[in-house]
Amino acid sequence: MTLLENWRVKAYGDGTNEQQKEVLWKEYFIVEKGIYEKLLTDVSRVEQGSVKALAEKYSTDVQTMTGFLDGINDSLKEANPIETMEEDTEVRLAIDPEKLYYNMVEAKASWLYGLPQWDAILTEERRKELYKEQKASGTIRKPHKIGRNDPCPCGSGKKYKHCCGKNA
Repeated sequence: MTLLENWRVKAYGDGTNEQQKEVLWKEYFIVEKGIYEKLLTDVSRVEQGSVKALAEKYSTDVQTMTGFLDGINDSLKEANPIETMEEDTEVRLAIDPEKLYYNMVEAKASWLYGLPQWDAILTEERRKELYKEQKASGTIRKPHKIGRNDPCPCGSGKKYKHCCGKNA
């Protein structure tokens, strides 16, 4: 089994009971926040190294680092081969700040998109825009229904039922 498969079984699968998962996620979120606090101090710097070396650098185990890499992969300029990676696989963390912020909002991770390090990366205005963009992306809007007796939207001046709505 690959590192990612092991992580997913432990974090999401039947390999652990609900209480164990709760403890795992509670600990994971603390580690994740710590890693982001360090990474976001200089987003122009590209962090790179083996999975094992990055785990050691951020004082965590390989499995937790695998979960972190899985979570951040969609927010990178260049994705890592997370499906096939092993402990010695070289990975790069070239962060796309706007994509990362957007994805944190999507994940409802307020403890991450609320970090003070964002102040030096994105303006408050841009963060609000990204927040609104993400929230709007999940909103389903029903199109305005045209009534039979409403004016036709084609601009003919006729009632909809006598114009474009004739065969509808």
